[in-house]
Amino acid sequence: MRPLTVCALLLLLLFFFLSSGLALQIQCYQCEEMTHDCSRPEFIVNCTVNVQDMCQKEVLVKDDGIHYRKSCASSGACLIASSGYQQFCTGKLNSVCITCCNTPLCNGPRQKKRPPSSSATAANPLHLPAFPVCVVLLLDSVLC
Repeated sequence: MRPLTVCALLLLLLFFFLSSGLALQIQCYQCEEMTHDCSRPEFIVNCTVNVQDMCQKEVLVKDDGIHYRKSCASSGACLIASSGYQQFCTGKLNSVCITCCNTPLCNGPRQKKRPPSSSATAANPLHLPAFPVCVVLLLDSVLC
């Protein structure tokens, strides 16, 4: 096989791999100004792939009780918002607390802490695509 053909096939394989649904997508709860914690299945949304990589949760304390806003967010926007509101996160009337997290449905109710399991040493799913991509790039540089 000619090197140019091998290069084209390897680049096609790389493109297919990256666009085959292995892109990172997170699910978050999404609601606007709810007076109850909207952590139910009907509030689950798929965030925009490779753009919205975090879940955001706002807890507002108002005269009529606690209000929740939950959404998908980009890491930059969420971290800026949460740091800008830290001084207003008192838990008292007119308090605004914004938190960011990057695991599926992490803007839901607080999870009870569990003891570490044997799966804690499993591969991080965020790093799984790195090996095949490196192999394709290595083959590309050797063969092309």
